[in-house]
Amino acid sequence: MTNRRMFATMIFGAVFRRRSRAVMAVVSSLVGAATLFCLAAVCLVVPQQMNDEMRAYGANLIVTPSESGASKGGMSADVIRQATSLVTARGSAKSATYRYETVRINSAPYVLGGINASEVRNLNQHWVVDGAWPSAGKVLIGRDVADAMGLQIGSTMTIAYRASDNAGSSSGSASGSSGSVSGSSSSTDGSADNSQSADATQNQVQSQSNSQQTRDGRVSSDIMEGGGTEFEVAGIVDTGGSEDEIVYADESDVAKLAGQRGADVVEYSSSADANGLGSIVKAINADASLGVKAQQVTKITSSNTRIITMLQTLFWLVSVVVLVLTLVGVSTTMASIVSQRRNEIGLRKALGASSASVGTEFYVESAFYGLIGGVLGTAVGYAFARILCQTVFDRGLAFNWLLGIGSVVLSILIAVLASVIPVRRASRIDPAIVLREE
Repeated sequence: MTNRRMFATMIFGAVFRRRSRAVMAVVSSLVGAATLFCLAAVCLVVPQQMNDEMRAYGANLIVTPSESGASKGGMSADVIRQATSLVTARGSAKSATYRYETVRINSAPYVLGGINASEVRNLNQHWVVDGAWPSAGKVLIGRDVADAMGLQIGSTMTIAYRASDNAGSSSGSASGSSGSVSGSSSSTDGSADNSQSADATQNQVQSQSNSQQTRDGRVSSDIMEGGGTEFEVAGIVDTGGSEDEIVYADESDVAKLAGQRGADVVEYSSSADANGLGSIVKAINADASLGVKAQQVTKITSSNTRIITMLQTLFWLVSVVVLVLTLVGVSTTMASIVSQRRNEIGLRKALGASSASVGTEFYVESAFYGLIGGVLGTAVGYAFARILCQTVFDRGLAFNWLLGIGSVVLSILIAVLASVIPVRRASRIDPAIVLREE
């Protein structure tokens, strides 16, 4: 019988003669491997899942005309295409364009947004819309507008636009407009404050229109003028934000009302992470030929980053605890095995076996326990991770072979490391004392 075969026989004999202890060591490794693999697999999925979830809450990147590129014509379709190509170079992205004009409803100025309903609906899935989205001849009004004017779905309003009211608009934001608007409901005395707006465009339009309500401290007579285009209220949007203070119409209706021009704002919901978004912003702002500026929506990106950081921190804390418990479990089991085999170790050393050969046998035995526990634990961990991703995140989970191999190798290393102290004790056994006890 060769030395290798003899060594293998000794290892398997030691394992099967003490099956209960072997099972305890394997279970300790199994639990550790299963927990770590499950946590690691989920943490690999969570960042992308959280990113996808955050994308449902609106844009994380906004592009507006820069001060140097500001014009009353807004952003052209060609400029928007170039900016979009820079955004999509870092990953998939949803987008929507907005054009803002200042109009008057019942003698009060309001912001009218021209949108493509399908784009905005796809981008802002968190909007709560009662009724329908805007279409030809129909508008979607904010909750604050509806409450202020007593409007309901099916009500009509007349919106008037005058170019002269937009003559004072400067910068590459929306060129606001103000005109006379009369509606079927009671009058209101001003526009709502746009304090929670996601972009500066709407703020500028609001402040401009407010400044035009009075002249020398007196109400301007221009405000009282009537006339305009009649629209039907198709729906009411309620977001709790600045959208509640805006009237949204189909972009073609706004073009008929105020003339053709480009968009004031392009909102993007990009799949890129925070670093990727930063690179996109730099790329767009560095291209002076576009005449636009880009900025991140920090309330979206910071929330995403903060949640992911919290989850990853939790993963590392739990991982450390699991590693310590696995080390203690395997170390205790190996210490028990060494104690049971004390007489055997003493006899082998008396017959000439070295401490290194005795230690090698225990290390290999521990590695065997770690291998079996790692393989079984990885399988169990993958099953739990897949169930967790399906039930909590509603998405599938493919097996990560690199992570699986790492889990098995880590289980072996932990098992061997946990055997260091028991093996040192075994190597210090004095054969004379053991034989005299016999």
